[in-house]
Formats: sequence, C-alpha cells, structure tokens
Amino acid sequence: MVEEPMDLIRLEGEGNSVVLRITGRERREDLAAAGAESAEFEVLAAEFVVDTPFVRGSLKAWVFPEELRQWQEALDALDAGQDIAWREGTRGPDLHIERDGDGERVHVTVRDDSTAMTAVTVTVPLVDSWFDDAYQRLELAWKTWPPNED
Repeated sequence: MVEEPMDLIRLEGEGNSVVLRITGRERREDLAAAGAESAEFEVLAAEFVVDTPFVRGSLKAWVFPEELRQWQEALDALDAGQDIAWREGTRGPDLHIERDGDGERVHVTVRDDSTAMTAVTVTVPLVDSWFDDAYQRLELAWKTWPPNED
C-alpha cells in the first residue's frame, strides 16, 4: 500500500514556511555496517521545503526511526522554552529553531553542510496551538510508518 506524503514538520506564517515532508519509505544499504558485510534497512524518504517571498528551495533527506524519537525530544525542549537543534551532526540537512526574544516568533534554520553547503534561516510566528499540531503530526508519522522490528 502506498501512503500519501505527510508533513512531519510545518512551521509557517507571515508568508514564510519551513516543511519537512515525508514521502514514503525507502530501502537503503549500509556498506559500513557490520564490518565488510552490508546491511539493508528502511528509512523514511523526506524533503525539506523552504518557501518565502525571497527564497524557495527543497532538499532531499532520509529520516531514521531514532530521529523521530529525537524529534519528540526536541519538541519537548522547544515546548519548554529552549532552542533546539535536530539532526545536527548527521550526513544530511539539520534543523535549528531559536526563539525570538519576544517569544512570539522563532528563527528556523535548515542547514546542509554535507551536500548543498547552504543554510537558510526563516522567521515564523510560533503560537501555543502549534505544539498540539506538531505532536499530532509526529503521532501520525509513527502510525503511518511504524518502525520495522527486523
């Protein structure tokens, strides 16, 4: 069964948006796993999409099950008033969210130091109801693409 794409992360407002859209599962092969043996595993295929009146772009990404757990931890920290960095140090794009001094906006940075060598920062409003929506999106991702127990 082919699942419809879904937005795991959606930060938007004032004409700006940053979205992480999950488009499905992909089988990947890790040649470095288990020494010289290869290991096959599934990841979520995704893309970061940034859209502003000034700049537009998208970048492919792969999301591992442990990164969904880390996203939940990042959401908890952001909800507690902290700035967050998600997927930092991975071989793909990472996401940083910093709260503005007034607490009503956040600066969202998508950075890719591995392939595009580019970073973009977008400012969007952040209201309390966004967190309910973000947790629902994460729950939907877990239900739609549960981790495989190989």
